[in-house]
Amino acid sequence: MSSSLPWDYIAKLVCIGDSGCGKSSLTIRLCEGRFVTHHDVTIGVEFGSRIVPVGPPHSNLDSQQSQQQQPASSTTTFTSDSTTTTIPNTTTSSSGGLPPPPIAAKPSSSSSSASDPPVPQKHMKLSLWDTAGQETYKSVTRSYFRGASGALLVFDLSRKQTFEHVTDWLNDLRAIAEPDIVVILVGNKADLTEANDENEGENNKREVTRKEAEEWARRNGVLEYVETSAKSGENVEKAFMRVAERIYQNIQAGKYDLNDRRSGVKGPSAGLGGGGAGGGGTHVKLTGDKAGGYGGCC
Repeated sequence: MSSSLPWDYIAKLVCIGDSGCGKSSLTIRLCEGRFVTHHDVTIGVEFGSRIVPVGPPHSNLDSQQSQQQQPASSTTTFTSDSTTTTIPNTTTSSSGGLPPPPIAAKPSSSSSSASDPPVPQKHMKLSLWDTAGQETYKSVTRSYFRGASGALLVFDLSRKQTFEHVTDWLNDLRAIAEPDIVVILVGNKADLTEANDENEGENNKREVTRKEAEEWARRNGVLEYVETSAKSGENVEKAFMRVAERIYQNIQAGKYDLNDRRSGVKGPSAGLGGGGAGGGGTHVKLTGDKAGGYGGCC
């Protein structure tokens, strides 16, 4: 494994769900730290990437901060093995949240040091595949599910019908992807569910309750349910990081063959470029320092 790369693993993640749920906006928010008000509908698939820390010491620090900063209004989360934990709701700004990506390691001029170095932080490059949600492109986008190790199943909190379709999306995903794919349910556009201080409830466009979304996730063996806002950044990093951390745990448990392309996880010797499963498309590299560009949204 080469030491010149700033990441230890690449994981392929797909964002799936109906058109207009904000899948591309979530990806842009994560990769570039910005929100696009007007954008074109995604045709086929778009690509992005972000390097994130996985495992200790970052995961230990994140756990400690969650316990110390737990607010009154918390989100109940759960895993497929019925373990229940309480995670705080946090609002992520474009300049906060995840630390900046690591810099590629340079050869050391000295082979020895006075003291043993600390345990190095592991990093994972998330290769994000933002798929079209329109029925017209569904036969095409299904092919991109192959080789994915994680998925964000997105619906619009202000449109009930998008939630009613998540079962179909999950069935399609599980029929094509690997059996161990990590799936998280994301209720996006949480900013539309907040009541106005002067006119309580007037601006609340919520059509899906947290309870019914959590119950659906439990019934269908989904890792967790998270409510996000691509507009404000609320819980966006949290949603992606939950998937990344579970994938890392699966790597440590030996659940993936890192030499098998179908597993959706690779070491630095073999990447997951935009011309992977399903073929086609142009890979647009979005660096973790929020530079670069991104095309298309839905």
